[in-house]
Amino acid sequence: MQIRPEAPADQSGVRAVHLAAFDGPAEADLVDRLRGRCFPQVSLVATDKGRIVGHILFTPVLLPGHPEARLLGLAPMAVLPDYQRSGVGSALVEAGLAAAREAGAGAVVVLGHPGYYPRFGFEPASRHGLRCPYDAPDEAFMVVPLMPGHLAGLAGTVEYHAAFAPIEGSAQ
Repeated sequence: MQIRPEAPADQSGVRAVHLAAFDGPAEADLVDRLRGRCFPQVSLVATDKGRIVGHILFTPVLLPGHPEARLLGLAPMAVLPDYQRSGVGSALVEAGLAAAREAGAGAVVVLGHPGYYPRFGFEPASRHGLRCPYDAPDEAFMVVPLMPGHLAGLAGTVEYHAAFAPIEGSAQ
């Protein structure tokens, strides 16, 4: 398996992964809406024998009143069903966090499964004064600092790109 940045030729393969991994097209449509509309963007694919088997996307999120906050949101992530529970998702998260750090992100937020993301250093965002804009359990909205001290003094409700509006509240 190889993990690399998404290339323009990967778009149909990325869409196919999201369609196979989720019930319905919401996440695949979200990726299409976000692509090329917000920067910096970290978009990685996992390939196996040339076939796209996983995808992860990180896009900027805002914290009103804190223009110094350099936050990215992890959403969505998908792995083909036949490749789930084989380490593909973990490899994508680890590579994605490293790429986010290299892109200058101070922290990453995720609205996701609280049994999965803590292994990568994520913890409830509320511990750092960050709130989710969606109606979600506290333990499902998490943050991982990428730069020491970046979250100090930050507080408020995170704002996702407008492209997220159609799937408000869905967990990644």
